[in-house]
Amino acid sequence: MKIGFIGVGVMGNGMVKNLLQHGFEVNAYTRTRAKALEALDAGAVWRENVADCVRDADAVITIVGFPPDVEEVYFGEKGIIANARPGTLVIDMTTTSPRLSQRIYTEAADKGLPALDAPVSGGDTGARAGTLAIMVGGDREAFERAMPIFEAMGKSIRYMGPAGSGQHTKMANQIAIAGTLAGACEAVAYARAVGLDVDEMLSAISGGAAGSWQLSNNGPKSAHGDFAPGFFIKHFIKDMTLADGEARGRDVPLPVLEKVLAMFRALEAQGHGDEGTQALIRAYR
Repeated sequence: MKIGFIGVGVMGNGMVKNLLQHGFEVNAYTRTRAKALEALDAGAVWRENVADCVRDADAVITIVGFPPDVEEVYFGEKGIIANARPGTLVIDMTTTSPRLSQRIYTEAADKGLPALDAPVSGGDTGARAGTLAIMVGGDREAFERAMPIFEAMGKSIRYMGPAGSGQHTKMANQIAIAGTLAGACEAVAYARAVGLDVDEMLSAISGGAAGSWQLSNNGPKSAHGDFAPGFFIKHFIKDMTLADGEARGRDVPLPVLEKVLAMFRALEAQGHGDEGTQALIRAYR
């Protein structure tokens, strides 16, 4: 099976490499070719534009930055929907608006293209290890057809319901991360203030009720000033803004999310948008 993969960056390189290791052929395209060199060195074939990337593909995967980027690659004369062959499975793994996912589903269906929204969680670590959590919306038949592709990239793969359901699940995921990440950073800040060995503290509490992925993975990074992006602050702001908008539209109060979102926006305004989310610790210094 040949896959057209669009959006090869921090997450995409690891995902492409796992697809290649599972026997898939991969066409690759991203705006900046240099960002895809790792995937190309592993055996992916570079294509010069979106249309060329998808024309001979059996399935298309996209994981780009923001909702306008999703619109750009899917719609218009040079987009996926206009250039993919009928029957091609299209899978958007970007975290984006549930309503945009529903639009893709409807317009793709009109062209005979089954579409899934399948955002992921796990960061670059999960992308490289093939252990991503994948949350999927769309038709169950398309989901079952896509399972071999998902299994090459993830471990926790869940069908969540009709189009947009994967995105709504990812919104819940990001809401939960906002609180746990802030909690991990606050624990580090407190440990420093009272003179504890921060690494010993993290080891001591990670095996108990406070344990979480954020504590175990981003806790040490925040403690030691390792702000290399496994997931960009600017992208987390995008995700939290989407979640906040969906919640506000349903009169669901999310005070913790809103506080963490405000903290991240302040960090972005200070020039830290391209750092990893663990740089939230800066707000406590």
